Amino acid sequence: MQKAKKERLYRDVEFLTSLRPYRNYLNIASLNKVCDYLVKQFDNSGYDCSEQVWKALGNKYRNIIASFNEDKSKRLIIGAHYDVCGDQPGADDNASAVAGLLETARIVAEEKPEIDYGIDFVAYCLEELPFFGSEQMGSYIHAKSLHDNNMDIIGMICYEMIGYFSDKPGSQPAPFPELKGSYPDTADFIIVVGIKKYDEFNNKIYRLMSKNPDINTEIISFSSPDGLAGLSDQRNYWKFGYRALMINDTSFVRNPNYHKASDTIDTLDFNKITEVINSTYYAIVNVC
Repeated sequence: MQKAKKERLYRDVEFLTSLRPYRNYLNIASLNKVCDYLVKQFDNSGYDCSEQVWKALGNKYRNIIASFNEDKSKRLIIGAHYDVCGDQPGADDNASAVAGLLETARIVAEEKPEIDYGIDFVAYCLEELPFFGSEQMGSYIHAKSLHDNNMDIIGMICYEMIGYFSDKPGSQPAPFPELKGSYPDTADFIIVVGIKKYDEFNNKIYRLMSKNPDINTEIISFSSPDGLAGLSDQRNYWKFGYRALMINDTSFVRNPNYHKASDTIDTLDFNKITEVINSTYYAIVNVC
């Protein structure tokens, strides 16, 4: 199952976390540098990129999209946001996920899986505050465009914070007492997060990812799209009736560096990130 390359993932995170000023919504030049980097990486893998451009607070923001099997009407969406919250490097949130998005796209381009559907890799802007929850989120822009164009969508998989792990017992707290025991108390796993409405899709992705013996995959399904279930870009696909889930390291529940200057590249476990990508690749090419 080993296909992802740790050195490529590291290179991508290193680029994103080294940008100054930080890649938040105020620093348009830095966000454009990210977009240029994404286009170059996708281009190097043989993709033709497209963009979605919209305005928020008087500035232009961009989604970058690379597509595999463009001629297929059925589409699977893989997404991750590239902006950060405030002045911090955002290694786990969300450079780890953007690197994962790029690496997944590279593997698809290299392996050329024989599947009867297309895959769209989408890098979003404006996931973070002050736009979170608004119709100016890049993922809302993208999801609405799918709906407006009557696209046949298999589902959406959101990479969100996939890089922080620990092997220490007790390193994985539960956010609420009622969730205690829902997953292990050692933070060495990746988790599929969804809502019960789309349990069939959630469980299928979970079962496929679980075939990788080199990383533990867990699953949690919430009854409501509000609260912990909808804390990233998958939320906007639910609004248009699309099946969607998040692949996550449990975010601030586990990672003490969340939205802090300490969210740096040296806190990430690239061996684990590599296996997250291997697991997800297997899932996305076997989902139908």
